[in-house]
Amino acid sequence: MTAVSDPAAGAERTARRLDAVEHRIDTVIARYAPYAGLAIGLALTPPFLAGGPAWPWLVIGLLLPATVAWCAVFTAGAAPRARHPVAGAVYLCGLLASLVGLVYASPLFGFQVLAVYLHAFAFLRGHWRFAAVVAGAAVVSYSQVGGRFAEFTPGLAAGMAVLTVANALLGGGGTYLGVFMSQQSTRRREIIDELGATTRRLSEALEENASLHAQLLAQAREAGMLDERARLAREIHDTIAQGLAGIVTQLEAAGAADDDPVVRRRHIDTATALARESLTEARRSVDALGPRQLVEARLPDAVADMAEAWAETSGVELTCDTNGDPRPLLPELEVTLFRVAQEALANVAKHAQARRVGLTLSYMDDVVVLDVRDDGRGFGPGARAGAGFGLLAMEQRVRRVAGTFSVESAPGEGTAVSASVPAIAAEAG
Repeated sequence: MTAVSDPAAGAERTARRLDAVEHRIDTVIARYAPYAGLAIGLALTPPFLAGGPAWPWLVIGLLLPATVAWCAVFTAGAAPRARHPVAGAVYLCGLLASLVGLVYASPLFGFQVLAVYLHAFAFLRGHWRFAAVVAGAAVVSYSQVGGRFAEFTPGLAAGMAVLTVANALLGGGGTYLGVFMSQQSTRRREIIDELGATTRRLSEALEENASLHAQLLAQAREAGMLDERARLAREIHDTIAQGLAGIVTQLEAAGAADDDPVVRRRHIDTATALARESLTEARRSVDALGPRQLVEARLPDAVADMAEAWAETSGVELTCDTNGDPRPLLPELEVTLFRVAQEALANVAKHAQARRVGLTLSYMDDVVVLDVRDDGRGFGPGARAGAGFGLLAMEQRVRRVAGTFSVESAPGEGTAVSASVPAIAAEAG
């Protein structure tokens, strides 16, 4: 079996790999830039100084190892000493001083200015960074006009000034832009990491909330079962049990009236009537346990069939719609919605005097909502308290499964009943 990769995880791994490569490149450039400039200058200098005096080589021989050691002391390691503000200022001053000496000995060491640009933004703060960039730009401008080999004139001084501005803008500006983009990239990575952590915490919270919701539903289901048992006990006691007791009494009386056929017949007829009445009550109680329609069809179809039958008997125009993607819910949830729809339509037939009714079942991501709206006479805010058992029974049913129930109505403006239950799939049970 081939494993299916997660696109999001693959994208995150790719992003982290690219970030790691970028970090290594930045580290190499920042750490080895001084040595690269020294190496380029040393490689190009011999032909340039050939046949000249020996003192430039003496200066280079002294400053070159000193500069290497100076850079190694301040920039080596995972936590460079130059990151401290004071140490950074000392390091840049020493780096500029060695640059001046090397460029005076050989203008080709002007490549060393790259280290000045990079480390000015890495180790200095505020305006001192730009001061170091301008100083480095001035030194490299001196090397560009020929250094000590050029005759210093007012025109050369003006040219150096122009070159200094150009070098500061191009070299320093380009370095600043690179550093700024690197900082922005780092900040974006931090934001992405924060968003990832927030998303993970939100996912964990949602999972925990779903677990708590399921526990609440289980507790509500248990409480509903206890309530239903108590209700059935009362119904059995008040109807079936009393009917059976009456039947026993009538049959005993019939047995005692063997010598009077008329009385005996009357007691048997009474027992038969009580038996039929008890049978009717037993069937009614069984039907109340769960709608048979839900056994034979899905909830939207069961609601539609029930509503269509209601419309035929009541003579009220009915519109029944289903929105979203219907899916099987826990049986308690489907029974609740079906019974609420059934009771709401019964209330319309009994009280609303409506001409049209709209019934909508909406499947959403986290809830399923049933809406029943009519254009009947409605009722005022104070009339609900005396509206009877129907609204209270619907609300109790919905609250037992951790749902919400609301009724909106006004005199002459009809009534809207809305019941919302958690969209917990049947397999979650």
